[in-house]
Amino acid sequence: MFNHIMIGTNDIEKSKAFYEKVLKVIGVQGAVDNTLDSGIKRAFFIHDGNVLALSQPIDGEAATCANGMTIGFKCDSPEQVKELHDAAIAAGGTSIEDPPGLRESAMGSMHLCYFRDLDGHKICGLHRVS
Repeated sequence: MFNHIMIGTNDIEKSKAFYEKVLKVIGVQGAVDNTLDSGIKRAFFIHDGNVLALSQPIDGEAATCANGMTIGFKCDSPEQVKELHDAAIAAGGTSIEDPPGLRESAMGSMHLCYFRDLDGHKICGLHRVS
């Protein structure tokens, strides 16, 4: 359904370094840098046909995070959910909501973690229990 998700950042280099550390946990190997003719810098993380893009705002205004928005990364195991969370915190992210672990919901059992990146975007690590 999705081709890519692009989020804004006020410090492209710090954000890129953060996501390189965090996404390495789920097998993403580095970013592809891109600079528009206008000088706007971007970084693209490509993995299994999915793209997470970081961008300086094109309109020149400060980047802000969307209220109610969450980006969820699929993890291969409960341990990987915890590792993703721990990598994010070690890279300067902020742990939010409950500690990483098993949650029961109407959508079934799943292991979840939640954290905010350096720009305040809400990020989730998720592993569905089979």
